[in-house]
Amino acid sequence: MMDVTWLSAILVGAGCLAFGFFVGTRKPTKTLKTAALVVRGAKPPLEIEKLAEIIQDFKMVLVVRNDLKMGKGKIAAQCSHATLGLYKKILHRAPKALSRWEMCGQVKVVVKIESEDDMLELQKRAKSLSIPTHIVIDAGRTQIAPNSRTVMAVLGKFILFWHISIFPVCFYTKVAR
Repeated sequence: MMDVTWLSAILVGAGCLAFGFFVGTRKPTKTLKTAALVVRGAKPPLEIEKLAEIIQDFKMVLVVRNDLKMGKGKIAAQCSHATLGLYKKILHRAPKALSRWEMCGQVKVVVKIESEDDMLELQKRAKSLSIPTHIVIDAGRTQIAPNSRTVMAVLGKFILFWHISIFPVCFYTKVAR
């Protein structure tokens, strides 16, 4: 009687092992999250995704507001938030561009801008060129007022133009090779 119980336990265990092996070696399917995005109608790819095939040198530019007089540590934290925010924003909409930026060494350039209005104007210009941006809005727990726009991240191939209009502003544009 005892031998039959052990034998059935071994057979059940072997069956579970075989089933687990079979399931684990199958070609992975889309995850639930990916399937949900397809069903809901995900946003179309960004313009920068098309450029990833022809542009070799991608940079992320972090535009820091100078008028807030943030400390060095605060600027570092806000730049980190901007980098991660833009990364998350383009992860699914421009994976080739993101991969190109990573292959280029994840280059980041930090520049300053004098006011929030200048930053919003820069964002407007970038959006008109279909360049992805992300602006960090601070919670206001430490050095600056709540809901202050602190840093904007921009990704792509850029040329810097200083003093492009009446006020000093950094202007970034795409360059075709």
